[in-house]
Amino acid sequence: MPVVMDGDRIGRTLTRIAHEIVERNKDLSGLALVGIRTRGDHLARRLGAILQEISGQAVPTGALDITLYRDDTMRHAVGPQPLVRRTEIPFSIDDRNILLVDDVLYTGRTIRAALDALIDFGRPKTIQLVVLVDRGHRELPIKADYVGKNLPTSPDESVQVRLTEADGLDEVALLQPEASA
Repeated sequence: MPVVMDGDRIGRTLTRIAHEIVERNKDLSGLALVGIRTRGDHLARRLGAILQEISGQAVPTGALDITLYRDDTMRHAVGPQPLVRRTEIPFSIDDRNILLVDDVLYTGRTIRAALDALIDFGRPKTIQLVVLVDRGHRELPIKADYVGKNLPTSPDESVQVRLTEADGLDEVALLQPEASA
């Protein structure tokens, strides 16, 4: 399982993204971060801390659960029920520039679900997408505004993001498909 990003690289990448955010959004007062649970919200909190360090300005941060908005949850009606977590957006998103944060951009379906969920909370001025890894293979016309790493993959491969807050370590690994016997 090749590690494509270690903890130091993830930290440097988030710092670079934060600088790009400051460059594109001159006034951070109308900005807010919303991370897609689970790892997107950890990344959003980290970005918020880096943005505050760079600009001296606190950026409100929230977490969005999209479980009930996914188009694949009801596909398999028999079997385990999806785990629904809490959405925590302690600020109004109306007329704000929202930075939607996720760990991996793949088909675009997670982001579509997140957009649907976010719009239920209000009407943002803009929504910009931040992802740590873009692995390609889009099924929907969705493109990230800020990308930590473009990682070309085959559809059989899997990108595994591990973060200290959820997994005890920081790394991005590329998992190869199991070889057929």
